[in-house]
Amino acid sequence: MFIQYFFASNMNCSGSISAAPESLHPSLWLASQLARGDTRCIDTGHLALSAHLPGGGWPTGTLVDLLLPQPGIGEMRLLRPALAAVATRRVVLLQPPHPPQALALAALGVQPSQLIWLRAGGTADALWAAEQVLRSGSCGALLFWQNHVRGEHLRRLHLAAQAGETLFFMMRPLAAGQDASPAPLRLALRPQSGGIDISFVKRRGPQRDATLFLPLTSYLPNRHAPVDRTTPAPVAARGVRTELVH
Repeated sequence: MFIQYFFASNMNCSGSISAAPESLHPSLWLASQLARGDTRCIDTGHLALSAHLPGGGWPTGTLVDLLLPQPGIGEMRLLRPALAAVATRRVVLLQPPHPPQALALAALGVQPSQLIWLRAGGTADALWAAEQVLRSGSCGALLFWQNHVRGEHLRRLHLAAQAGETLFFMMRPLAAGQDASPAPLRLALRPQSGGIDISFVKRRGPQRDATLFLPLTSYLPNRHAPVDRTTPAPVAARGVRTELVH
C-alpha cells in the first residue's frame, strides 16, 4: 500500500518519478544510487573507498562486516584514520588474534591509555562482552574478531549497536560472506602488493561486481613523539562492566 501510494503520488505525466525517494523517507533510495539515510558516518580517510560507501564513510551505530582470509592483511591500516578520529573515547579490541603492541597502537593514532583489550574464555562470554560495550555507548569503536557467530547473535549485536554511535567492526573469515547477516555493509578484503582488494559483498546501493584496489601506506611510529609504551593488559570479558563506567 505504501509503495503503491508513493509511485502514484510522485509520478508525472511522462511516467517518471518526480520526487527523490529520500525526500519521502531517508531509508528510501533508487537502486541506481547509494543510500543516504541519516546515519552518522566517520570518514574512512580513503577517498576512493568513501566514494563507494553510503553516506561517504564508515557508518556508526551499526554492524560492519569485514571478511578476511586471515588476520593481519592490512585491515588495521585500513581502519587507521577512523580509529584516530574516534580515539578521544575508548577503543575496544575484543578477542584480537595477537596482543596489542604500544608502538603499533601509537602508529594507528591510539594511545594505549585509550584502549581496552578484552579477552573472553569462550564465544558466549565474547558475545556478551560485545553487547555490553555497544549498549554502554561510552566507546568510540569496537573491533571484534570472531570466527563463528550464529545469525540470531549477529542480530542481537546489530540491535545493540543501534543504541549508540559506536564504530562496530566484526572481523570474520571470508567463508562467512556466504551466510546471511543483518550488517548493512559487508566488505571482503584480500591482500595485494602495496594494498588490498576490496569486494562489496553488501551495501545499501547498486551492486558492484568489480573489486576496488586500495593502496595502503605502512605507518611507522614517530621516534621523537612521546608514546606510552606500556602494553595494555587484557581484561576478562565478564569484568567489562567496571571498565566501561566513566
